[in-house]
Amino acid sequence: MSAATTRSRTPDRLCAEAVDLARAAAEEAAAPGVVGEHEGLVSEGDRVVTHFFACRELGYRGWRWAVTVARASRAKLVTVNESVLLPGPDALLAPEWVPWSERLRPGDMGPGDLLPTDAEDLRLEPGYSGEDEPAPNSTVASVTGELAELVEAEDAEVAAGSPADLTIAPARGSIASVAEELGMRRARVLSRYGLHVAADRWEEAFGAKTPMAQAAPASCVSCGFLARIGGSLGQAFGVCANEFSPADGRVVSLAYGCGGHSEAAVMPRPPQPVPPRIDETRVDPFPLRPAADSGSVPATEDESSAELGHS
Repeated sequence: MSAATTRSRTPDRLCAEAVDLARAAAEEAAAPGVVGEHEGLVSEGDRVVTHFFACRELGYRGWRWAVTVARASRAKLVTVNESVLLPGPDALLAPEWVPWSERLRPGDMGPGDLLPTDAEDLRLEPGYSGEDEPAPNSTVASVTGELAELVEAEDAEVAAGSPADLTIAPARGSIASVAEELGMRRARVLSRYGLHVAADRWEEAFGAKTPMAQAAPASCVSCGFLARIGGSLGQAFGVCANEFSPADGRVVSLAYGCGGHSEAAVMPRPPQPVPPRIDETRVDPFPLRPAADSGSVPATEDESSAELGHS
């Protein structure tokens, strides 16, 4: 270990003793009564020491005032370099700042809110560009050859510019007209990544692994309330149209299900009551005294019964 390193770790005596000077600098920078007790010091280098004072400001729990003092070589006068409020080891800190685009969550948007979409959003990809020569991976590329023959045969004109910029309907036989018929008059469309993200989100909310689907009598694929959707997502999803279902108006997986299934919601017949085993409408008489002929010996005594006695 070098001598310079040893000197930097050992606080300078005059700088370490300048506690009152450091407190005065902290009180000048802070409000009255905010600077608390001295909490120690640390050596920042040769003849440079930082003093720490507790902060009594409300809302700054665990923070402390840090005042750095120093002196020149062979000088006895200690001066203040800077004073600042710094968080301590147990300070209450605000969470790390996150951009607004990353803080948004589903359901945060309200009426009148605008959510700009990033130009490099992975969920979207360029749609029809409007150029005469479409991109190689574009859907229009497959019909370029046939379209060129139609243009030449029918003497049609190819509209210039993007279909979204056209103020009038494109002429029949132009690339923009074909794009309009194919539903491609959009600047950007969903990418495969965007489709997969949406499918995973819908599957998690209304999929086969949800508790509702596990207890359902049948899946949505056989339900009459399921409205089919087009495109590749229609192979695995649909829209629920049952107003009594918890997924009404939501995109549901075909493997999802609930108790509102069209074929399971048949009202059972009311059970027929079992005929009563005891007739509650008949009155059974119960005499208060036993009948005269209920005993084993008749009430009128004769000579034979008198010898045997009464029962």
